[in-house]
Amino acid sequence: MPNVEQRPRVLLIAEAANPEWVSVPLIGWSLSQALLDVADVHLVTQIRNREALLRAGLVEGRDFTAIDSEALARPLYKIGDRLRGGAGKGWTIIQLANALAYPLFERLIWKKFSRSLKAGEWDIVHRITPLSPTISSSLAQKCARIGVPFILGPLNGGVPWPKSFDAERRREREWLSYVRSAYQALPGRRRTLRNAAAILTGSRHTASEIPKALHDRRVMLPENAVDPSRFTKRAATDGSQLRACFIGRMVPYKGPDMLIEAAAPLLREGRMHLDMIGDGPLLPELKALAEALQVTQAVTFHGWLEHRHVQDVAATCSVMALPSIREFGGGVVVEAMAMGLLPVIVDYAGPPELVTSDTAVKVPLASREGIVAGFRSALTDLAEAPDTATRMGTAARARVEQHLTWAAKAHQIRAVYDWVLGRKPKPILFPELENHS
Repeated sequence: MPNVEQRPRVLLIAEAANPEWVSVPLIGWSLSQALLDVADVHLVTQIRNREALLRAGLVEGRDFTAIDSEALARPLYKIGDRLRGGAGKGWTIIQLANALAYPLFERLIWKKFSRSLKAGEWDIVHRITPLSPTISSSLAQKCARIGVPFILGPLNGGVPWPKSFDAERRREREWLSYVRSAYQALPGRRRTLRNAAAILTGSRHTASEIPKALHDRRVMLPENAVDPSRFTKRAATDGSQLRACFIGRMVPYKGPDMLIEAAAPLLREGRMHLDMIGDGPLLPELKALAEALQVTQAVTFHGWLEHRHVQDVAATCSVMALPSIREFGGGVVVEAMAMGLLPVIVDYAGPPELVTSDTAVKVPLASREGIVAGFRSALTDLAEAPDTATRMGTAARARVEQHLTWAAKAHQIRAVYDWVLGRKPKPILFPELENHS
């Protein structure tokens, strides 16, 4: 009988893993470090992360290996950056550049570790980044051939643009998103999935793109989580005035303009204050909109803030309002919940899959006018019953502490490791998501 308590030896691949950055690199870093509590992990990452990992106290060779694929990755990224038409735009173009550069990264990994893999020094190979389901893995087939389970994910991305927001899609220069689904026909993608022992899917949409024949290998696992020690401040609870914040890039699909328009009556009446945290190409337009709506006295534009300072502003609020119409993972929603803020979100894509009816207010996806009306109604209700935000925010924080910390996620993934190694049955980690995927 295998020893269930034996720690798996995991070669953990995270092309993006950096404690000093945000978004995907922070996910790669946070998850790799959390997994140290449940497995013997060696991190394999791209060389651009090397200096940050050394500053964080990791020892090269013992704790991590840096793979240098910059000869191809750097020029392709520069080309993609020029084609995207500006910072924060053309995300699918950058993803295409990454997809073209990534195979070299995995070829170099195989060159470095094939001998130790064949010698049985690793129980599992787990690729956690890239998160994009469009980027295939040559390692999946190579690991299958030598009998080492290969785990893929969490995967997430590619949520379809809502039809009524095609103008925003064009403003974001998301030309490639019109043909994104073509990736499903690529031979490399089919080989990757067929040779994976487990496929972690971070959203219902991504789960729906896994072929039915492979559903028995699918496990629902949202990719975002938080480190509670980084979110020590708590949401305001005085209730004297509704105070809400927006946290994110000031770009069309995030909907900051819709939020200001929705909140305008409450802002003019002095019943609400709005803190706008973030920078981006829409910022000048948003300031002009606030002036046109005569709400400048009740809106504070904080601009870009360091990640550790965002909570200083957020803690003065009781609500985090995010009218984004195409949010993949919704990490900012989890972070707000960790502080006890009540999320008010659009009921589409990633964020609503992280919450329950007791921990968030979900506004139905509609046209621009419909979302503005829905947010206005939700904010008005909260202004009239301020205790609601406190009560639901407390429940939101409890949900994060139970299911959405990095420590919790590490134990969830350990259950997947035990399954693919034949030690335990297949885990059901988020049954509410499995039932609708």
